Amino acid sequence: MNIGILGSGKGSNLQAIIDAVSSGRLPVKISLVISDVENAFILERARKGGIRAEYINPGRFKTRLDPEAERKYIDALQRAGVELVVLAGFMRIIKDDFLRAFPNRIMNIHPSLLPVFRGLEAWRQALEYGVRFTGCTVHFLDTGTDTGPIIMQAVVPVREDDTPETLHQRIQVEEHRLYPEAVGLFTAGKLEIRGRRVLIKS
Repeated sequence: MNIGILGSGKGSNLQAIIDAVSSGRLPVKISLVISDVENAFILERARKGGIRAEYINPGRFKTRLDPEAERKYIDALQRAGVELVVLAGFMRIIKDDFLRAFPNRIMNIHPSLLPVFRGLEAWRQALEYGVRFTGCTVHFLDTGTDTGPIIMQAVVPVREDDTPETLHQRIQVEEHRLYPEAVGLFTAGKLEIRGRRVLIKS
């Protein structure tokens, strides 16, 4: 299966997927990596891995793609034969046209146990709230922000001496384990969406 990855930053989850592909644990081809940030390290990671990488100007808005840019992203992914879009730290809201182009085929990972602590810096939100446990969630995208059907979750305990940085680091360890696994379930045809539930078939 061909997958495409969108990201805005360092691309550590891209690297986890590259490593899973290289080791034979994840039978997919990463056909294209796109970033909305011209000098994002995720593009360098992709190129080092021999993967086609592109910067596409996101347009005039700060939190979402403008309509012309969105069309360019969709066209690039479709030309690359992408069957699953994987968001790896992509910091822009995906709107309706994108969702219609890839229905139930856009996946995201969020650094909290959704539905709590949606939005930015979820690890900091968790720490400031005082929870004993947080974690990460892989989910399908829908029209809301971090509200789509949940695929998988991993729990991370919050330590008394945690800082936002140390907690985020431990959450990322679980992200790097969980995300390739979730992508693998999708590519194996083992995920079935029923309303808000995602069933994992044996």
